[in-house]
Amino acid sequence: MARTSTASDPVKQFSVFTENRVGRLYDLTSLLKKHNVHVMACTILDTTDSTIIRLIVDDPDRARELFVNNDYAYTECEILAVELEGESQFKEVLAALFEAEINIHYVYSFIKRPEGKVALAFNMEDADVAAQSLGHHGFKVLTQHDISR
Repeated sequence: MARTSTASDPVKQFSVFTENRVGRLYDLTSLLKKHNVHVMACTILDTTDSTIIRLIVDDPDRARELFVNNDYAYTECEILAVELEGESQFKEVLAALFEAEINIHYVYSFIKRPEGKVALAFNMEDADVAAQSLGHHGFKVLTQHDISR
């Protein structure tokens, strides 16, 4: 049965703010890797002077500690992560969200999932209604535990 509530263990996304210069993404991911924190999904929004690196990691508590201790400015929010049986289900996920009249702010894919399945990260209006709609349509809405190693 599809899980429809993520309220007790939502997937966390970090938005790390840094200057737009060569090597900043490498520095950040190297720091995480050195401390056994794995990047599960990532997207980058850059401007002329600054960059926002959005990350989903398998150990948010450790990542938060590393960001603070290494002077990385960041914010944290909850996102909705949805597992797909294949990329062909993308349209079906969008149809379920459209049916529920959910406005999507942005979406990106996971780099890796522990079971090797495809997953998407969504930032949207009303994640609870979205999770209910997706569950009703048979999609698995992931929790932070589902993506942790």
